Amino acid sequence: MDSKVSTAAGRCPVMHGANTTTGTTVLDWWPNSLNLDILHQHDGKTDPLGAGFNYHAEVSTLDVAQLKADLKAFMTDSQDWWPADWGHYGGLMIRMTWHAAGSYRAADGRGGAGTGNQRFAPLNSWPDNVNLDKARRLLWPIKKKYGNKLSWADLLALAGTSAYESMGLKTFGFGFGRADIWAPEKDVYWGAEKEWLLPSDQRYGDVNDAATMENPLAAVQMGLIYVNPEGVNGKSDPLKTAAHVRETFKRMAMNDEETAALTIGGHTVGKAHGNGNADLLGPKPEAAALEEQGFGWMNHATRSVGRDTVSSGIEGAWTTHPTKWDNGYLYLLLTYDWELQKSPAGATQWHPVNIKEEDKPVDVEDPLIRRMPIMTDADMAMKMDPAYRKICDRFYIDHAYLSETFARAWFKLTHRDMGPKVRYIGPDVPKEDLIWQDPVPPGRKDYDAAALKARIAASGLSTTDMIATAWDSARTYRGSDKRGGANGARLRLAPQKGWLGNEPQRLQRVLEVLEPIAVQSGASVADTIVLAGNIGIEKAAKAAGVDVKVPFSPGRGDATDAMTDAESFSFLEPVADGYRNWLKQDYAATAEELLLDRTQLMGLTAPEMTVLVGGMRVLGTNHGGTKHGVFTDRVGALTNDFFVNLTDIANAWKPTGSNSYDIVDRKTGEVKWTATRVDLVFGSNSVLRAYAEVYAQDDSKQKFVADFVAAWAKVMNADRFDLA
Repeated sequence: MDSKVSTAAGRCPVMHGANTTTGTTVLDWWPNSLNLDILHQHDGKTDPLGAGFNYHAEVSTLDVAQLKADLKAFMTDSQDWWPADWGHYGGLMIRMTWHAAGSYRAADGRGGAGTGNQRFAPLNSWPDNVNLDKARRLLWPIKKKYGNKLSWADLLALAGTSAYESMGLKTFGFGFGRADIWAPEKDVYWGAEKEWLLPSDQRYGDVNDAATMENPLAAVQMGLIYVNPEGVNGKSDPLKTAAHVRETFKRMAMNDEETAALTIGGHTVGKAHGNGNADLLGPKPEAAALEEQGFGWMNHATRSVGRDTVSSGIEGAWTTHPTKWDNGYLYLLLTYDWELQKSPAGATQWHPVNIKEEDKPVDVEDPLIRRMPIMTDADMAMKMDPAYRKICDRFYIDHAYLSETFARAWFKLTHRDMGPKVRYIGPDVPKEDLIWQDPVPPGRKDYDAAALKARIAASGLSTTDMIATAWDSARTYRGSDKRGGANGARLRLAPQKGWLGNEPQRLQRVLEVLEPIAVQSGASVADTIVLAGNIGIEKAAKAAGVDVKVPFSPGRGDATDAMTDAESFSFLEPVADGYRNWLKQDYAATAEELLLDRTQLMGLTAPEMTVLVGGMRVLGTNHGGTKHGVFTDRVGALTNDFFVNLTDIANAWKPTGSNSYDIVDRKTGEVKWTATRVDLVFGSNSVLRAYAEVYAQDDSKQKFVADFVAAWAKVMNADRFDLA
C-alpha cells in the first residue's frame, strides 16, 4: 500500500458528523465509551486572547459612563435591515438578556449569562432564541468600539439592563466581570431529547406533577428557556402552567414574588412576534448557508421585519405603552376579562374582551393603527393562580414596590452565576450584600500560621480525618456559578453539616477538635480545615518517603447561618463523589460519568482527576472507610500504588455486581482487592489508562506526589478569588 496519504476527489480528510447517528467519530463507533471532552471544553487553545490576557484587569479600565451613553443612544437608533419596534430596541435587548441569563439552573449552576455562551450552539439556535442573532449583530458596533475591555458576556447582560433604564426603570445596579468563552459548551446536558420542542412528557416522571421534572433541567421542553407560553405541551391551562412556572423558576433559584415580578417586568415592555407564516423561516444559525453569515431564521419570501416579524409565533404587546416602564401590564391583566384566540402564525394566545380603543397599543410602524394586546398562558397564570394573584394585587396598588422588587430580581437573574460580590467590577456595583451572593466576611491573615499548624498536628486527628474533612469542604465548589468551596467553612452549617456525603458523625467529631484550635490561634475555621488537610497530605507524603510542603494561603473567612441561604445551598449537595468512592444511590448515569460531572464543576482536567483519585484511594479517604479501590498495603502513605497495582498484568478483574469488582491473582484466583467502576475506568478507558501508566512507572513516584499536591492546592483554592 502506498505510504502517501491520498484523498478521494470531493472528500474532506476532516471528520464530519460528530455526535450524529451518521458520524464517524470514536463516540459514534463506540457510544458507551466515556467521553472526557467535558473536562477540556474550554481548552486554552481556543482562546484568541492568549494565556496572558486578564479580562478583570482590562474591564477595570473601561469607560463605563461612555459605554452607558452609547447604549442609551443605540436604543433609539433604528436600522433599516432590522427596524426597532416603535423605534426602540429595548424590548429586543431585554429578551436577549433575559434569555442569556434565564438558561441558568441552580441544580448544577450551568447556563446563565456569565460566559457569553448565547453566541454559540446550541443556544444560538434554540427555537426560543429565534431572532436574537439579530440583537447580537445590532450590538456589534458597540462591541467593536470597546474591544477587549468589554466582553460579549458583559455586553449581553448590560444591554437589557440599559434598555430598562432607558424606558424609565431605576435599576438595582450592575457588575462587570464576565469573561467570554470561545467555543460551544457542547457537553452540557440540556435534556435527552433528539429533537426540539418535543412534548414535555419527555423530561417528567408525570407531566401533571411539575416537581417530577428531570434534574438538573429547568426548562419544560428542549429549546425553551423556561415554560411553553401556549401552555403545558401547547395546551392552554393557566393553573397547570402556574405549577410549571413555579417549578421552573424555583430551579432558577427564584421565589414566587421574584417570579411574579420578573414575569410582569419582562412583559411590561416589548412585544411578541407572530404576524406571518413561520414555515417561511429559513434554517437556524448553525444550519444556515454561508452567505447568511451567521444569521438564522431568515425569510426571503416576504418582508419579514417590523410588523411582519415572526419569532415566537405569538403576536402582540402586553401593554398599552410597550416602551415605557409603567403599571400597564397589571392594569390590562387585572382590569379585563380574557379569551383564547389564535395569532396570525397560528399560536394560542389570550385577547382582552371589549377592550377600550385607547387601551390598545399602537402598531410598531404606524402610530395611527391600534393593535390588540395579548397575554400568554404564563401571564394568565399570574391572574388565576391564588398565590401569584395575591402578589400581583399588591404590585398593582404599589407600583414603587413592584419596581424595587423587579429591579432586585432582574439584578439577581443577570448576576446569579457570577459568584461572590468580590468578582463584580465597576461603579454601579451595589454596596448591599445579598444572601444569594453567598457572602463571606474577610478572614485574618496576620495570625501565626506555624503555631496553628503545630496545634493541628498535635491534635490527635488522623491524616484520613483531616484530608477527608478538607476535601468535603472544598469539593462543593462549582466553576459553573462560582458557588461553594472551602471559603466560609459552611461545612459546619446547615444544610451541609447534615449531608450524607459529609459523614455527619465523623464531621462533627473532627470539627469539635478543629474549632477550638481555630479560636485559640485567631484563625478562621475555614483556614484551619484547609491547613489540617494540607498537614495530612504532608504526613502521608513523608510516609511514602517524599518531603513536600503543600501551598497554603491564609485569609479565608467564616460564614454564619444568617449569611447562608440554606434552601439554595441544598442544590450543592453531592449525590456522588468518585474521589471518595461514594454514591448516594444508583442513578441512570454511571458512577464514572458522575465523576466527570463533579470534576468539570470543580474545574479540574483529566490528568488532575487521575492523580487525585489515585492519591485519595491510597490515603484511605473513601466514604465510610470502604476498601474499594484501595490498591495498597500501605494505607495512609501517598504512594503511586493505586496505579502500579491497577496496571499490573498479574491481576485479573471480575464483576461481582453492577458497581463492584474483585481484583484477583491470575495464578491463584485469590482476591487481592475490591473495586468500583470509578476505580477500574482508569484502566479500561484508553485515555485514562495512558495517564495511569505515567503514574505507575518506576520513575514517577516524585512526579506523582508533586502532581497530587498541585491538584490538591487547586481544589483548596478554587474559590479564593482574592488570590487571582
